[in-house]
Amino acid sequence: MIVLTEFSLFDKTSTLDGVYVTFIVNRLQMLYLLLIMPIYLVQPYMIWAILAVGVLSHFNLMILSKWFASDYSVKGYQGFLQLLGRPLLRFLAFLGLPLLLLKISILVLGYSEIVQQFVFPAIDRNWMLLFLMVVSIYMAAQGMEKTIRFIVIAFFCTIWMIVLYYSFFTYPIASLSDLYPLIPENSSDFFWKGILLIWSSLSGPEFLIFLAPWLGKDEKIPKYLSIGNAITVIEYLLLFVATQFFFGADYIRQAKFPMIEMIRYLQIPVFERIDIILIALYMFHFLFTIAIFLIYFYGGLRIIFQKRDEPINRLSFFLTCLFIYVSLVLLNEWLWEKEQNVLVDFHIWAGAVSYILVPSFLVAMSKIKEY
Repeated sequence: MIVLTEFSLFDKTSTLDGVYVTFIVNRLQMLYLLLIMPIYLVQPYMIWAILAVGVLSHFNLMILSKWFASDYSVKGYQGFLQLLGRPLLRFLAFLGLPLLLLKISILVLGYSEIVQQFVFPAIDRNWMLLFLMVVSIYMAAQGMEKTIRFIVIAFFCTIWMIVLYYSFFTYPIASLSDLYPLIPENSSDFFWKGILLIWSSLSGPEFLIFLAPWLGKDEKIPKYLSIGNAITVIEYLLLFVATQFFFGADYIRQAKFPMIEMIRYLQIPVFERIDIILIALYMFHFLFTIAIFLIYFYGGLRIIFQKRDEPINRLSFFLTCLFIYVSLVLLNEWLWEKEQNVLVDFHIWAGAVSYILVPSFLVAMSKIKEY
């Protein structure tokens, strides 16, 4: 006999400090640059695009902050229910699940490919998928509050890595001429696709709307959002300029993971393969996000099937995670090698659209509800 013991995923015991907002925004925005940067972000003049899109992202986050200032945000599910109504909420949850599955797939498959290429080339990638999913499921099973607190570990395990790239600014072959031209000679497809890639890469903070009950109504949230976005833009600029100095625009497309390739050239007396250490530390970054998305996915299913008011049990949660794992294995076997670019392009578009629509839609619905 299987006992469906209850356990908690969405309990709230305290309101977390606003600094968690800064950490989460920054780490969510830094997820995909490592994985998909060389696709379109290669020309030196994209420096201006990073700055411009970073400013636009700031204004978008100010719209998002208005949601946190509303009375609906801190109510969580009940707030969404009051604002949108049950049919529309179920429909939006139905639209959101494929997006979450796509994001989880890109993260897990992308990171496992890095591990296989640089650390364990002889191991079947499906075993890496299993390891990542098991650890992420364990973390998610601790509940939303503990998972959010894990961002502190993820942040400080990875933010310091930006210091390592300083050496590439003083690299013997580095020259300011590597940053020319700073003005595009024509509006090529790569220029506009690069802008779309930056905007999509800066997405992620829109998922904070589901964390509002744990973050509370803090008047300083706009400041925390801005700080997180500013840190991200600075990281983008430093990493992009470093890759230009090291590879140049003509060769950066040849490296699938240029930031990892660069680290392999660093020489530190204590460690011979510092890239292995950094890849291992990056795992905390990915595990945090995957765990959060697993909880979101399970919560979305409960809304769709109108089980939100029923007790949570381990069996239903682990069956949901098993479904996601099976989906990842199938994607890895059938699509990842052959149609990877298609999946990434779709992810770029989906992230860009969700980042611009979610904050505006929620704020607009709040204003309509007031009247």
